[in-house]
Amino acid sequence: MSAAPQPPPTPPSNASPTSTDPLPTYALQQPSNKGKNPSKSTKLFRRFRAVFRSFPIMTPACKIPVSLNGSRLHDGHIHGGTRITGTLFGHRKARINLAIQETPRSLPILVLELAIPTGKLLQDMGMGLVRIALECEKKPAEKIKIIDEPIWTMYCNGRKSGYGVKREPTDEDLMVMQLLHAVSMGAGVVPNNGEEHQDGELAYMRASFERVTGSKDSETYYMLNPDGNCGPELSIFFVRI
Repeated sequence: MSAAPQPPPTPPSNASPTSTDPLPTYALQQPSNKGKNPSKSTKLFRRFRAVFRSFPIMTPACKIPVSLNGSRLHDGHIHGGTRITGTLFGHRKARINLAIQETPRSLPILVLELAIPTGKLLQDMGMGLVRIALECEKKPAEKIKIIDEPIWTMYCNGRKSGYGVKREPTDEDLMVMQLLHAVSMGAGVVPNNGEEHQDGELAYMRASFERVTGSKDSETYYMLNPDGNCGPELSIFFVRI
């Protein structure tokens, strides 16, 4: 009887997948705070998402401002913050997605589809500071977590840039998360197994974020750069007003 095949070795935490890597079989873990919180807005959100996807992408005028104080504020641990993993990914000509995970090996607790082309946002981030603000209307009668809000008005560096829509992870989303489960930070292109996509290659950028909860109506995610490296800065603000 022949010996059972051995699984391939796990790549280092900062490894990036290549076109020769096999599809992963790693099972993503349930996040510790998993537990669906059904909302009455679900049907509205699904109808809005269908309309949202029919709109053409409007490239936002994202001008990169100079840092206000000439220094980087969020390279280290923030008092009161929680370390999480954030992944920006999508086909270069299509809308970018944001996935938030407790760890690179867990199922996403939030997936947002943003009305910015993937290639545009990643290009802007390569230039410097990007701030994304996501705003929604406060509804006192409806008590749901802020990250469970279905629809957001989005601003990129102070300019209105369309909408952000929360959705359930698709098979492609989970495939990307599985493929990147051993990657703690980095950027690159997800292997396409030789298949061409009409919206271009599937690019990603993954990093650690510090999640700071201001109140039940505000949360902020600051992207962290290791060892004080002068990499891109990204801040994502969620606020109910």
